Amino acid sequence: MRIHLLSLMLLAWLVAFCNLAQAAAKIEHWQTPQGSRVYYVHTEGLPMVDIQVAFDAGSARDGSQFGLSALTSALLDTGAGQWNADQIAQRFESVGAQFGSSISNDMASVSLRTLTDKPLFDKALETLQVILSNPGFNEADFQREKNRTLAGLKQQQESPAQIAGIAYSKALYGEHPYGHPGSGVIATVSGLEVPDLRNFYKKFYVAANAMVVIVGDLSRQQAEKIAESLVSGLPVGQKTEPLPEVVMPVKADMQHIEFPSSQTHVLVGMPGTYRKDADYFNLYVGNHILGGGGLVSKLFEEVREKRGLAYGASSSFAPMFRKGPFTISLQTRNDQTGQALEVVNKTLADFIAQGPTEAELIAAKKNITGGFAMRFDTNKELASYVSMIGFYEMPLDYLDTFQQNVEKVTAASIKEAFKRRVEPKLMQTITVGGSAKKSEK
Repeated sequence: MRIHLLSLMLLAWLVAFCNLAQAAAKIEHWQTPQGSRVYYVHTEGLPMVDIQVAFDAGSARDGSQFGLSALTSALLDTGAGQWNADQIAQRFESVGAQFGSSISNDMASVSLRTLTDKPLFDKALETLQVILSNPGFNEADFQREKNRTLAGLKQQQESPAQIAGIAYSKALYGEHPYGHPGSGVIATVSGLEVPDLRNFYKKFYVAANAMVVIVGDLSRQQAEKIAESLVSGLPVGQKTEPLPEVVMPVKADMQHIEFPSSQTHVLVGMPGTYRKDADYFNLYVGNHILGGGGLVSKLFEEVREKRGLAYGASSSFAPMFRKGPFTISLQTRNDQTGQALEVVNKTLADFIAQGPTEAELIAAKKNITGGFAMRFDTNKELASYVSMIGFYEMPLDYLDTFQQNVEKVTAASIKEAFKRRVEPKLMQTITVGGSAKKSEK
């Protein structure tokens, strides 16, 4: 019943929050006595709050035990304190709260969405506190989750998209911590044991390595108490050392992986940009024109519209703490792979050399700024943005100045930024599919 009530209130929030979204959120920031950074946004219109607690404990911290971060994260709510997984789920369900955990290359995080009515909120918050400070990591839960992970990894071997993604990360990053899949690989996950998870948790899930994000209808005083209570059960510990810089590829390379399919998955790219890169907005707007703008992008037009070589072609920058990938992706018929790659490479080279036209730039800016407010028109989406801003220590006025920074971009600045960040001579190409000769038979 309470879950139904929360759903109805969330629908009302979509309407109430739209007006707030037009004005970027005021982010307040402080540090707890335990050394955790806190980012808080007060919102009105619905008695609810979204909380995220993030740690510098993503897959890049796996070391040689690929999959360790993911498995640690997955085990957090399977047992904590005196509760098993069913009891934890029941505690959240009984108050209409929603819990989640996830990892990326850079971070591991837990999230809680709950109503602010005190009895409901207190129970949800207590449950989150115990999950963070006293996870069980018991053997039975571990073996079940480990087996589930291994089954998923075996299924990945049957997916050309997954195979391409794994090979692509390896091609771009080699032995760098970004070079392996977050879920790990069969060989490393098979060797993981409960003590490995406990040691990982003890090292990285500490207050000095934590960040708390609170977005909702709570006062600053309430937010301060919540943040301190969430990290008070954690040892202070130490903030993790920064990741090493990414070593760029020394030359362009191409790798084909044979797979029994009529379509070939194609990934082309190189390490591109990072979160605090001064070139970010130039690259962001430029990529919207090149391949990030969907049906109106250059890659889509050249690959799909003019030549019919694929259903679609796109490009993206994925900034991380260090240089995340710049990627062009598409699927094409096996016998058209060579032609599609020629078109992709020429389109990219022309864009780097010539940059966008003024008409393309104007259209891209309108598209980006016109829909910007809708990207964080719910508590949950806003919390995700604030988490990104906080984790990467970006300016607190990022949301306020986003549209201004987009408007400052020029055709010339896009051209210069792409020349600095995207080098065709260093591009790595991964293709996964059947050979052209086999597909023709």
